[in-house]
Amino acid sequence: MGSQPSLDEINELRKAITQRISSENASVHSKDLQRIKDDDDWLRRFLMHTDLKQNEALQMMWNVLQWRNEYGTNDINEHNVKKDILILGGFFPRGKDIDGRLLFIFKCKKYVKNQHNTDDIKRCVIYWMERLERQTKGEPITMFFDMDGTGLSNMDLDFVKYIIGLFKDYYPYFLNYVLIFEMPWILNTAFKVIKTWLPEKAVKKIKFISKKDLKEWVPLDQALTCWGGEDDYTFSFMPEASSKEEMITQNNNNNRKVRFDDGTQMSDVGSTVTTSGEDGSLLSVSPEGLVKFTKDSDDEYISHLLLQNITSTPISFKVKTTAPEKFRVRPGYGCLAPGCKAVITVCLLPAYKASSIGKDKFLILSTLVDNSDLSSEELINLWKNTLTKKEHQIHLRCAPMNEVMKMEQQCMQLRKWNQVF
Repeated sequence: MGSQPSLDEINELRKAITQRISSENASVHSKDLQRIKDDDDWLRRFLMHTDLKQNEALQMMWNVLQWRNEYGTNDINEHNVKKDILILGGFFPRGKDIDGRLLFIFKCKKYVKNQHNTDDIKRCVIYWMERLERQTKGEPITMFFDMDGTGLSNMDLDFVKYIIGLFKDYYPYFLNYVLIFEMPWILNTAFKVIKTWLPEKAVKKIKFISKKDLKEWVPLDQALTCWGGEDDYTFSFMPEASSKEEMITQNNNNNRKVRFDDGTQMSDVGSTVTTSGEDGSLLSVSPEGLVKFTKDSDDEYISHLLLQNITSTPISFKVKTTAPEKFRVRPGYGCLAPGCKAVITVCLLPAYKASSIGKDKFLILSTLVDNSDLSSEELINLWKNTLTKKEHQIHLRCAPMNEVMKMEQQCMQLRKWNQVF
């Protein structure tokens, strides 16, 4: 850690930035003006980022204030970003490094260039940066690039440059390390390019690690099991207000259950479904009526369902299936503010053949709630106590693979005709 600025140096920076804002009649967000006035730690970070050079700290702070105002950074929250990107788990915080700094994990295998709108992804990254600043009170975090199993399709140099630029230009003194885990040799050249974008002191923060030396940088009790650690956490997006809530541990009885990636289990619903209310009155589901599976890059059969709250009131949803032994569902339940969307991912487990799913069904329950920021425990209790007369239900069946292939062939034929005519 560099030299700490004195209170006099902090006040000098505060005075200089306040005068510049006034003299140039600059537009600065009210929250940032308040931070300038009250938050010594924020100003301290600008000084430490620039090695206590007042002029450089002043210019960086000016640039940050202008960027934050133009980008609307203070107003970004989970209700105005693409929540279907947030819940996919491409990036999320979990665990701490050897210095006790929070890990911000990028699961690079989940990122495919041009799969989502770039601006939407960037807003989601900003959402996490702002949230983590609040969570850590500005203490540095460590970027953990999990590159196990990645290839060229997962490498987007422009996106990596953007992330690095955030730490370099807009989030002062907020980076502890950049840990690059299990990087494939084919990407060595790409990271040589990335290093050229960084000042020398930042390059020293980049560490290439593998499962062998993981514990030198991340204690094993803080490392995910997929890295060789002891933390069996599976990502499930939680709103900021309830992010500290822990999921209830899974039930270990011998009944048939469907296991969800948020750690909960629910009983087979094949014989217990009762219909009440008007189907679809709270949620819209796309695609309608069918759960259609396609093979992903790992040869797994995956289906994505897009849920949207079509009411003016917060709702909670819950997903059940008649064949819980076959499927992994994430998230299994959650809340949606009015107009918001969620992507439900259904994965056919490797032990089962795609030809066996033709008679399987899914049920999506929904009910009105007072707010969309319920904790995991509150959600579980909600669904334990919700009366069936207050549930609204949408029934879906799994499309047999021969139907899916037939529909895909028809779509291809239509595209050919469109090209001809």
